[in-house]
Amino acid sequence: MFNKPHRRYNPLTDQWVLVSPHRTQRPWQGQRESPGPADRPVYDPDCYLCPGNLRKGGRRNPGYGDIFVFDNDFPALLPDTPAGEMNRSGLLKASSEKGLCRVICFSPRHDFSLPRMALPAIEKVVGEWVRQYRELGERDGIHHIQIFENKGALMGASNPHPHCQIWASESIPAEPAKELAACSTYMQTRSSCLLCDYLHLELQQDQRRVIENDSFVVVVPFWAIWPFETLLIPRRHASELSGLTPVELRDLADILKRLTTRYDNLFQIPFPYSMGWHQAPTDGRRYPQLHLHAHFYPPLLRSASVRKFMVGFELLAEPQRDITAEAAAKRLRDLPEVHYRPAPEKG
Repeated sequence: MFNKPHRRYNPLTDQWVLVSPHRTQRPWQGQRESPGPADRPVYDPDCYLCPGNLRKGGRRNPGYGDIFVFDNDFPALLPDTPAGEMNRSGLLKASSEKGLCRVICFSPRHDFSLPRMALPAIEKVVGEWVRQYRELGERDGIHHIQIFENKGALMGASNPHPHCQIWASESIPAEPAKELAACSTYMQTRSSCLLCDYLHLELQQDQRRVIENDSFVVVVPFWAIWPFETLLIPRRHASELSGLTPVELRDLADILKRLTTRYDNLFQIPFPYSMGWHQAPTDGRRYPQLHLHAHFYPPLLRSASVRKFMVGFELLAEPQRDITAEAAAKRLRDLPEVHYRPAPEKG
């Protein structure tokens, strides 16, 4: 049935996706995107994230040597937002939202990204994610920590310098809340973890697995919407990054480098994506039903220039994709793990 139009169910969000594999042969005459230059300088005097440079908010970066963390100069959330609510007949509802936003620069080198960094440098990034989750999660009124990376201008990254963001909020945002509700219902009805059971099925079928190591597995999820979407899942049940062992954190750095290298090799460009971690809220409660995982959402469809937009049927009805999860997984799985560009002298 999977070579004909069909719908696939996403149990994490209670959402369906229409899959139309026969459409991969249709000609493309729509907009084409430029992936941008592959080569960037090691240091850019005009980059507001490079060491020693003046940021847009008026502060100067220190001459940092590996990782640099700072409060976002233009945050989406503010810690001093006054409390307030509005409710008009249950139809016009609004409530205040406190929080804070931070930026983590992965490296002082402007020309780097995760796949071109050495493993010890990526391990420092992973360690910083853990530290930030713990520190921010201990603050009063911070109930959710969203760690995410937008890579590439196609994904709205305003600066190509390697970095990610953290938005720490008072409320649990909509997408993590959907997944939390689904995982809670699954555990209540089946007395087991949704993603533990899903990972077991994926390993059993072995059709959508991309890469793995002793601690993590990367699959193209059965219900994937984006053309080369992947799901990064720990083998051992853990609810948050801070629950991983030192060995698992090293394995996480390994799997991140291997996956992002494959992404770059897919179209021989610095491959754009949005990546984000979903983990336990930080409201003081325990969440044994939640299994830590990361989503990678890349927008490129068939080549470096053809981008997937959510329009028409997808905006008005439900998400749709042409490339099946199995076909996407095979393309990613068959790629080499040596980056298409020569390794830099230092990482």
